[in-house]
Amino acid sequence: MVIRWMIPLFLVLALLGGMIVGYVVIGKQSLSEVFEWKTWQHVIDLVFAP
Repeated sequence: MVIRWMIPLFLVLALLGGMIVGYVVIGKQSLSEVFEWKTWQHVIDLVFAP
């Protein structure tokens, strides 16, 4: 029973950790920008641009 909620929790924590490491440590940007929608909208626009 405990494993059923631990696996999704670990997946969400890994996602957040990867976003923070990739954007703050590698990208050298501020931590506050990680959780702004406009940041990720820009990334999505870059990835799916024609």
